Amino acid sequence: MRTETPQYLVVGEVLRPHGVRGEVRMRVLTENREQLRDLQYLYLAASPDDTRRFRVDVDGVRFNKAYALLSLKGYRSRDDAERLRGKLVMIDREQAAPLEGEQYYLFQLIGLRIVCDNKEIGQVKEVLETGANDVYIVESPAHGELLLPAHDETIVSIDFDTRVITMSLPAGLLPE
Repeated sequence: MRTETPQYLVVGEVLRPHGVRGEVRMRVLTENREQLRDLQYLYLAASPDDTRRFRVDVDGVRFNKAYALLSLKGYRSRDDAERLRGKLVMIDREQAAPLEGEQYYLFQLIGLRIVCDNKEIGQVKEVLETGANDVYIVESPAHGELLLPAHDETIVSIDFDTRVITMSLPAGLLPE
């Protein structure tokens, strides 16, 4: 189970070229899109684990509806930009905007223990973002792999110091 802090965070995906001057249209995959305006550089790769990622300096970021438009150093034509189609846009962990209050990154949940009704259920293996709510994929010694809905009604507390997520799950959700 992966519990280390990732070095890179995915903030977007290059969709296609935008215009003829090398700009690319990016799907924004971060809740804090304004942090993108301050980027001096970013990394591009085919997947989060791709060791062939490469660093690119940022000339500018602007927004068009729900998308970000990136101008990247060295990419001056539509053909240049086309080579970036489908690449993930990543930043160093240190470049990420600081979180406020009780906010957290999803990767911080990996490895936390799930407790329900004072019984340990298992550990978070992965978090799926479904749109409606997140789903914790939990590896449970007693029940195997579980998919648990994560929202205000099911999460009682998340304690990063003790590495425990306390949940209140509806009857019938856990196998007998």
